[in-house]
Amino acid sequence: MSILLPFLALLIAVGIAAYHRFSLAVFVALAASLLVVVGLAGGNFTATVVCAAILALFALPLLITPLRQRLITTPLLSFYTKILPPLSDTERVALEAGTVGFEGELFSGRPQWDVLLSQPKPVLTAEEQAFIDGPVEEVCKMTNDWETTHVRADLAPEIWEFVKKHKFFGMIIAKEYGGLGFSAYAHSRVIMKLASVSATLSSTVGVPNSLGPGELLAHYGTDEQKSYYLPRLADGREIPCFGLTGPTAGSDATSIPDYGIVTMGDWNGARVLGVRLNFEKRYITLAPVATIIGLAFRLYDPDGLLSDKKDRGITLALVPRGTPGMDIGRRHFPLNCVFQNGPIHGKDVFLPLSQMIGGEDYVGHGWRMLVECLSIGRSITLPSTSSGASKLAAVVTGAYSRIRKQFGLSIGRFEGVEEALARIAGNTYAMTALSQATAAAVDRGEKPAVPSAIAKYHCTEMAREVARDAMDIHGGKGVILGPKNYLGRGWQAAPISITVEGANIMTRSLMIFGQGAIRCHPWVLKEMQAAQNPDPVARLRDFDTNLFGHIGFAISNAVRSWFFGLTASKIGAAPGDAYTKRYYRKLNRYSANLALLADTSMLLLGGKLKFKEKLSGRLGDVLSQLYLTSAMLKRYQDDGCPATEQPLLAWAFHDAAHKIELAMSGVLRNFPIRPAAWLLWMLVFPIGRRAQAPSDRLGRRAAALLMSPSDARDRLADGVFLTPCENNPAGRINAALPKVILAEPVERKFLKALKNSDIEALTFPEQLLEGVREGWITAEEKAQLEELRELTWDAITVDDFDSADLESASLHRPQSVQHRAA
Repeated sequence: MSILLPFLALLIAVGIAAYHRFSLAVFVALAASLLVVVGLAGGNFTATVVCAAILALFALPLLITPLRQRLITTPLLSFYTKILPPLSDTERVALEAGTVGFEGELFSGRPQWDVLLSQPKPVLTAEEQAFIDGPVEEVCKMTNDWETTHVRADLAPEIWEFVKKHKFFGMIIAKEYGGLGFSAYAHSRVIMKLASVSATLSSTVGVPNSLGPGELLAHYGTDEQKSYYLPRLADGREIPCFGLTGPTAGSDATSIPDYGIVTMGDWNGARVLGVRLNFEKRYITLAPVATIIGLAFRLYDPDGLLSDKKDRGITLALVPRGTPGMDIGRRHFPLNCVFQNGPIHGKDVFLPLSQMIGGEDYVGHGWRMLVECLSIGRSITLPSTSSGASKLAAVVTGAYSRIRKQFGLSIGRFEGVEEALARIAGNTYAMTALSQATAAAVDRGEKPAVPSAIAKYHCTEMAREVARDAMDIHGGKGVILGPKNYLGRGWQAAPISITVEGANIMTRSLMIFGQGAIRCHPWVLKEMQAAQNPDPVARLRDFDTNLFGHIGFAISNAVRSWFFGLTASKIGAAPGDAYTKRYYRKLNRYSANLALLADTSMLLLGGKLKFKEKLSGRLGDVLSQLYLTSAMLKRYQDDGCPATEQPLLAWAFHDAAHKIELAMSGVLRNFPIRPAAWLLWMLVFPIGRRAQAPSDRLGRRAAALLMSPSDARDRLADGVFLTPCENNPAGRINAALPKVILAEPVERKFLKALKNSDIEALTFPEQLLEGVREGWITAEEKAQLEELRELTWDAITVDDFDSADLESASLHRPQSVQHRAA
């Protein structure tokens, strides 16, 4: 046994140093100390000497920098330079755009949780809260979504005027230019509340405050452009849209065929240098009513009027409505969601250089401008829209499940419905935490490129799942459209958000891990930059530092993955209270797993990984779920760690952990280099996959929260429009829930007595009268049951129509205008 002790001591030193990420010098000192202790304790002398020799042979070349650089770094740098995949200019811009926030910690394999937990809780200012309680509440009361979607196919004129008057279009515009100057969090909360009422209303308000002329001008506009356009955008004198997508260039925005040629032309009676444009765009929200169009195109300068460079790259311009040659086409009709949307065409449209966003200085920088602003739009508009619709669906579906009865029981008591309610509750809790996290990141000054892609993808996907489950529970109530239907249009709208700003398939398979693996990794981008340094001395020095930092990082993650897997994440330092500490430990494990799998994939697959979209999609799922669970834990802390919220947190966390392990299993089972996959499996899952989907018992607790008033339910519903007014059937159902619960004991008593009686068939009012005469119920209880029946009928009634009411108005026009294909 003594012969093995020195080798065991050496392995222990490696494990301790790798787990804690000690420097090489500290590792050598630790290993040497352990060998001395083993030798003095009677370990085999020869074995101890052999171990000491191994340590010296390993450590000396690495500790002596010139020797290390000559023997190891130089040949590896030459090899790395050859295998480094070439980056296009657009890929380089995408990688360099934006900032890295806490997602970088998740990629580190050893997250510093204090970085997350010390971030301030997002709060509204008094002015922002007053806006939400005042104008936002008022416009929600004004909105009749059935009238919007079926009768008018547009917002009512008074709503258009209201949102302009109260500067809804100027939330992101600074006060100095006449805007509201709201925080990203306030912007998110406004969109969330509007989305709980009408997808048309939230889209109409969201677009001017997202990627478009307002945001681009605020960041890059010239002083003249800002002074003229921003006040007009803020108060609604100008309605903006942004033309990016075309028939042949959707998600691949860098391949847009729309082009402009630098030339001389006439503008406002003067001969000026400008650009002659030809373009065709479609799916452009607000285009049919826009007065100023932001446009992305590729600029060419064949005559060298600006510079010697012929292809100047993607450029952005402002095109006033009515500019000769531009035709704003007719409307698209996106799944019965009638927000203004349509095509734009332009032939030989001339604009002066002063209409280029940012002026001549930003000619050719359009892709960078778009990528940087796109991350902010993805962080707010789409996640908050998904959150608002899902919050409303969650609380109203919970109330409906308690009110609606089948076979004498509330349908929420049936396990099949209970299972769907649990998914609704958990997914809503998760997506609202994620939406809040990305908005808070923007307010901290970040440009969250990777988190925004995570938020856009997962919020829109979870919102579709919530809508599906809510529709299943409501059955015919959700299917029959009309003024009483509060789900149907949201169900129709769910796929729209999924296609906006890049289809979700591409967001998952290309963007999340594709950007995250390089942008968030603590060493990869630094190595790439070092390898491309033109100074040979600095190149070798920097590459050496980053290379060996990366090697130590990889060894550490391998050790940490194996240790956490072997101990089932039950050991290790972690923040949190007695309830959440176990969750942080699991995330420590999954962070190390992700770092290990990402490193191995990039090392062994290299540039081919870009084309392994299924693998990168699964790795992106791991990163996404890590970020999502981090956002949930931060939300839980910000809420004051309420015990009543624990079922929601637990359901969402276990669901995420299960998805993480499924994704990692999918990576390893499909990894093309099988010996590497077998070794990785032993490191990642040394005792097998352990995470399970949320249990039935946990699902029952989560579902119950939706069906009974509580502070946890109130927090889940916070920020959506639930005022029980004429235009808000969902609000009426939610308001009925406490009264229904209060009446349930009386109803059970009455029905039991009625069942045991010999009363012949009577109408419900007659049954109540008989119940009072027989003493089953009191007069007050009779009134309570009458109110219960009234509330129940309001909840379950659907609409019907005369056939003529559903005919298209175009049938009654003398000459019907024929549809023109886009």
